[in-house]
Amino acid sequence: MTSVPLHHRLRRIQGRDPGEPHRASSPLELLFDLTFVIAFGATSTQLAHAIAGGHTASGLLAFGFSTFAVSWAWINYSWWASAFDTDDWYVRLMTLVQMVGVLILSLGVPQVFASIEEGELDPGLVVAGYIVMRLGMLALWLRVAVQDPVHRRTALAFAGSLLLAQLGWVALGLGHLPLVAGLVAAVPLYLIETVGPIFAENRLQRTPWHPHHIAERYGLLVIITLGEVVLGTATTISAIVQESGWTADAAIVGFAGTALAFALWWMYFMLPSGVLLARFPRRGFVWGYGHIVLFGALVATGAGLDVAALTTEGESHLTSVAVALAVAVPTWVLLTAFFALYSLLIGTFDPFHLLLYLGALVMLAAAVGVAAVGLPLAVWLSFVVLAPVVVIVGYETVGYRHQAERLAELDA
Repeated sequence: MTSVPLHHRLRRIQGRDPGEPHRASSPLELLFDLTFVIAFGATSTQLAHAIAGGHTASGLLAFGFSTFAVSWAWINYSWWASAFDTDDWYVRLMTLVQMVGVLILSLGVPQVFASIEEGELDPGLVVAGYIVMRLGMLALWLRVAVQDPVHRRTALAFAGSLLLAQLGWVALGLGHLPLVAGLVAAVPLYLIETVGPIFAENRLQRTPWHPHHIAERYGLLVIITLGEVVLGTATTISAIVQESGWTADAAIVGFAGTALAFALWWMYFMLPSGVLLARFPRRGFVWGYGHIVLFGALVATGAGLDVAALTTEGESHLTSVAVALAVAVPTWVLLTAFFALYSLLIGTFDPFHLLLYLGALVMLAAAVGVAAVGLPLAVWLSFVVLAPVVVIVGYETVGYRHQAERLAELDA
């Protein structure tokens, strides 16, 4: 007989078993993730247009602001669900509220980019969407505080930091401050958002999140952000075909862009995150927060490919080197984040990783170099693809042995 409940009436919330076997993402969590396709797509599109229009600095500031808001909302919900999800009607409705909030936030992303370009910080709809999301999250934490005595103080700490930060974001959203003043005012709010969970988890009762479930959740969002790379590839191919028809270059770009997404996927899943999170739960904060950079780098890589499309269509007059940098730089940030997270989570520095990292950087530098001498998009993009390929080949031939030895040491 199945143990899956056949109804969704209210059930008392208690911390779930962090050692629960075969724990997987629920259909509700997968539905929740779909809204982030829209959110990340909005940030990617706006960043591409900012770079193509010559507003790279303001575009990157707006991108960082928007990416944190989107990623942080997803992180908060996912860790809560891993520890407390009952999948009853109350949880489902509060998830719906947060999904609506994500869509509102997505509508506000263009306003953030436009305001920062004009020299002020006007988060407007982004803050409105954030308010909606946080109300849903606050309701879930307060329910834990009421129904789960073991985690009551922890839940109240989460709710308190969430509410305090939200009041600050509302004030910032209504302020229409100049850019520098707005960024300075946002710093303590970021600290409240990020330090609050650290205090609650380390000083009070730790929430019973499931390490393998959390690793799977993050992996699924990585796949969603990789969709921006695939979409950017499709946009670039379309631009080339409209400009020159179906040519060898169009075919090479199509293969290279898809291969880039595939190689980045392969590289990411070389890290046994679930196993290491189970052994070192306190490293979950570094690993989880570090993914904000990783998510952003993946989305920005897709934006770089969109820049290539806009340039091909004549909507931008960037040089070939600038376009190559728009793809190579976020790929470099992604590689850096990956190796940093790998080393921090596994708890050791492997000199072989430095060799792989430098080999990947050589390929990215070569991509920019061949763009500088006038070789076409298809050529320099192929060199970008080789950067993660170097890492994959190194791991599959040598690196996996180092990982196995380190895991054996931990088991011993």
